[in-house]
Amino acid sequence: MTDAVLESARKLVSDSLREMQAAIEGLPVQAFNWQPTAAANSMAVIATHAVGATRLWLRMAMGLPLPERDRDAEFRAEPSDADEFRRSVRSMSDDCIHALQSANSVDWSATRQTQGRGGDAPPEVAAAYALIHATEHLRGHVDQVALMRQLWVARA
Repeated sequence: MTDAVLESARKLVSDSLREMQAAIEGLPVQAFNWQPTAAANSMAVIATHAVGATRLWLRMAMGLPLPERDRDAEFRAEPSDADEFRRSVRSMSDDCIHALQSANSVDWSATRQTQGRGGDAPPEVAAAYALIHATEHLRGHVDQVALMRQLWVARA
């Protein structure tokens, strides 16, 4: 029997990651490091944080070992090569998809330890919370990157 929650997450996350990759496709490295205001994050920061956090929360949801992650470094991302940056986002996106394909069903009520890796997350959450958080957090950042692309193109 198919786990409808897991199948839905696979579709939503895959679609969001495809949209993230489309939003960064064809842009020069200057676009990734550009900030529309001094207080705004760059596309590189947003995309790096989004895929890093998504990978963590999906692995948590699926009960897999948590990846090494330097959350603070995500907010300092400043790539020097556009193709290398796109490869990095694609690689982390692939890790997210693989995490969701690691099982055919999940006990969504199972408790997961956050180990302090989720920013302001509580010390433990339900697997369902980790999955929903990963999905909604990613979606918000994909929309930000898409908007940043529009602002970059329209800036001149």
